[in-house]
Amino acid sequence: MSKYSKEDIFRIVEEEDVEFIRLQFTDIFGMMKNVAITKSMLSKALENRCMFDGSSIEGFIRSEESDMYLYPDLDTFEIFPWRPQQGKVARLMCDVYSPDKTPFEGDPRYVLKKVIKKARDMGFVFHAGPECEFFLFHTDEEGCPTTHTHETASYFDVAPIDQAENVRRDMVLSLEEMGFMIEASHHEISPGQHEIDFQYAEGIVTADNIMTFKMAVKAIAKRHGLHATFMPKPKAGVNGSGMHINMSLTDLNGRNMFEDSRDELGLSKNAYQFIAGILHHMKGMTILTNPLVNSYKRLVPGYDAPIYIAWSAKANRSPLIRIPSSRGEGTRIELRCPDSAVNPYLALAACLAAGLDGIEKGMRPPESVDSNVFAMSQEEISRRGIEQLPETLGEAIEAFRKDEFMKDVLGEHIFTKYLEAKEAEWRMFRAHVTDWEVDEYLNKY
Repeated sequence: MSKYSKEDIFRIVEEEDVEFIRLQFTDIFGMMKNVAITKSMLSKALENRCMFDGSSIEGFIRSEESDMYLYPDLDTFEIFPWRPQQGKVARLMCDVYSPDKTPFEGDPRYVLKKVIKKARDMGFVFHAGPECEFFLFHTDEEGCPTTHTHETASYFDVAPIDQAENVRRDMVLSLEEMGFMIEASHHEISPGQHEIDFQYAEGIVTADNIMTFKMAVKAIAKRHGLHATFMPKPKAGVNGSGMHINMSLTDLNGRNMFEDSRDELGLSKNAYQFIAGILHHMKGMTILTNPLVNSYKRLVPGYDAPIYIAWSAKANRSPLIRIPSSRGEGTRIELRCPDSAVNPYLALAACLAAGLDGIEKGMRPPESVDSNVFAMSQEEISRRGIEQLPETLGEAIEAFRKDEFMKDVLGEHIFTKYLEAKEAEWRMFRAHVTDWEVDEYLNKY
């Protein structure tokens, strides 16, 4: 059942003195875009008649076929609590359509919707919950971001050691005003690093929430004179920021399809197959869960991030996938490699599609790895057939390029555009001379 009707939105806009509405959508790299309209244009927007130039958005379309239309999702209507209280600002998340009134194949939200429909056709509803980590840094005298923080707080520390406790409080309260159910918030391991977890939801809602979350966190940090960054590894020598994704499937009546009390581990056949599907397709989709050159600076030993393609039925945090201890309706799997730089629509679509492929093909996961993989010898790792994630964006590109399954999931348009952009990013990085190289080699050679 829909949350809002058109009439509801018109009424709320009048009652709450909303003057501006942002029609938001996401490009293929996970960057939020928007077209802002005044309330006088709301009727046109709700009739799907608002148009924008798609050729101006990287990865969308060519200039000779640039007209694109925004179709608002009425259930995503929210008022921004951090904006003025007179002449308020609201938003609607939108799907992107072509002039012939068909969904645009380059719209990441459409990609996720297609995979969710496939799951529903198989009798499943996909649920996901992220654990979003980020850093808060100072800005310089011109307001530009730095990587400096005055605090020295660590995991679960409190004020006054955690100097951003009130900033995080404002973020949580603002998100709750926008309808989020916040489950927890706390200081993370590294100085200046924080985590806010929000409630599990169906796949498309979770992807929308991740985009909204990042926007809200950045806006509220700026109000406090800080810069919030979801860059995976902004500083060497400390833990990077991940975005672990918890996932489960229910049937159409809401029963958890990953739970089976008769199984030794409490997991169903569907759960094992879903895990197997993700492990099988992981290398090809790593570029979607870890999309930046910088993402692979986080995926190194010693910093609480996985590098091995394995799973654990226990609370072992060294493999790629672990099974949290809760069972029954809380039974789920946790994928630990993603970071918050992802495009959530594409990352969730890849995870769901891979898991469904495991179910369709009856895949079986390898043996559970219940000891610390990082403490194993290379001989033991090889003997157990444990492979590694790509170590660089370049390796991830090569795995992605050869993966016909991911091409089918994303569609020709996004697959090609995404690959071209990531190849260009990797070429630029390879041509760049870093400070480390200068420090290491200039004097020696």
